[in-house]
Amino acid sequence: MTDRKHRILAVSSSGGHWKQLMLLSDAFEGSEVWFACTDARQGIRYELANFVAIEDYSQDEPLKMLKGLYGTFRILRRIRPDVVLSTGAAPGLLCLLWGRVFGARTIWVDSIANSEGLSLSGRLAQRIAHLVLTQWEHLATETGAQYRGSII
Repeated sequence: MTDRKHRILAVSSSGGHWKQLMLLSDAFEGSEVWFACTDARQGIRYELANFVAIEDYSQDEPLKMLKGLYGTFRILRRIRPDVVLSTGAAPGLLCLLWGRVFGARTIWVDSIANSEGLSLSGRLAQRIAHLVLTQWEHLATETGAQYRGSII
C-alpha cells in the first residue's frame, strides 16, 4: 500500500477570491496541491508547480459556462483530487460539481465580501458541497453555512 498524499484542487476566480485562496494555502501543507485560477499569470506570479488556468465566466454567459463545464470536467478527470476547495466564483462552483461526481470531498468558502448574505454561487454550493463556510458569524445562523473564522 502506498502512502500517497491527499491531492487537493484549490480553485478560484482572480482578484479577491484568489487572494483569499492564497491566504488559505498554508493549511494545505503536507498535501499534493493543484491550484486553478481564471488568471493564468497567477501560476507564474506565485511560482506554483501544479497550476492550471481555467476559463472565466458568470451566470450571465451561459454559452461560456457550458464550455467551462467541459473544461472543468477535463481538469478534474486529469487531476483526480481527493478534495476540491473553492473560494469562488462560478468556475469554482463547477469544479465542486465535478468533484462530487468523481467522489472528492468538496468545500466552499464564501468570500469575505459577502457580509449581508451568501453569494449566488455560495447558495448553489450549499446544494453541492460537503461543507460550506461563511466568514461572517451572523450568516452562519441565517444561512446554515458554517462559521469557523475569517481568512482576512
